[in-house]
Amino acid sequence: MRTPSAAEPLVELLDIRKHYGKNGFGSGREEKAVRAVDGVTLQIRPGETLGLVGESGCGKSTVGQIAAQLLEPTDGSIHYRHTPIGREARQTLRRQIQYVFQDPYTSLNPRHTIGQILEQPLAINRLGGSSKERKQLVLEMLEKIGLEPRYADSYAHQLSGGQRQRVGIARALMLNPSFIVLDEPVSALDVSVQAQILNLLKELQEELSLTYLFISHDLKVVHYMSDRVAVMYLGRIVELADVEQLYEQPLHPYTQALVSAIPQGFRKEKQQRIVLQGELPSSSERLTGCPFRTRCAHAFERCAAEAPKLSAFAEDHYVSCHLYS
Repeated sequence: MRTPSAAEPLVELLDIRKHYGKNGFGSGREEKAVRAVDGVTLQIRPGETLGLVGESGCGKSTVGQIAAQLLEPTDGSIHYRHTPIGREARQTLRRQIQYVFQDPYTSLNPRHTIGQILEQPLAINRLGGSSKERKQLVLEMLEKIGLEPRYADSYAHQLSGGQRQRVGIARALMLNPSFIVLDEPVSALDVSVQAQILNLLKELQEELSLTYLFISHDLKVVHYMSDRVAVMYLGRIVELADVEQLYEQPLHPYTQALVSAIPQGFRKEKQQRIVLQGELPSSSERLTGCPFRTRCAHAFERCAAEAPKLSAFAEDHYVSCHLYS
């Protein structure tokens, strides 16, 4: 696995919050607001893959969409190369920041050929020269992602799931970005095809010096792809560490439960399965104390009164839990 630069972050999310009102459009009463993301701070280093994991509904896709400028946060700021991303710079930075969606079929226009889909980003941004030159760039990109030139004249419904996702990746690469958000990019694919797409992503990262935010609920896939891993629970980061350190020594009780669910053949050491008890709180509730305390076997009095902060436990290993403070 690569050793990413630990110097300056490429992308920073600083205390990001995304709240929705009771009607879903941000105009509901504050006590009824859904806190999809509730104070997330992340630094993504050049050339690394930062994995983002958690249960469905924890807010990880919302974080990815905010990082890719597809959603505006309710509060907080985003920096790219230490420069705040404002309205004026957003259009230019969208060339540098791209998104690969989970569903490779619904994210592709069924009325356009693959060639038209890949040429469109160049035409919109007035890049690539003439129409003939843009079409040549499309053919070169198809070769780069492992598809024959003849697929330029095909439509999405004529391709397999793996081929469609290759097209989704190619579209993200057409503007030569530096940062790509990968939102569950292989979860809709067969296992054998998953391996091909993951290997392709790794090869492209090395060849093009790409930085990834890799969102997934599959911890085996995250282990294979990531350099560092952030664990989300109810809109907050509860643990952040180097991938090997997090898998070998998970600290937060929620992370421990996630890691214990990985099949025995994958983990280095046998570990008893931890089955979480209690109900998952609603993200619209006003929670006091630690949001995980209702499901935590180690909760004590302080957990109900005070929310823990994400703090350093060891070098490059952070956890949000009163057990370690």
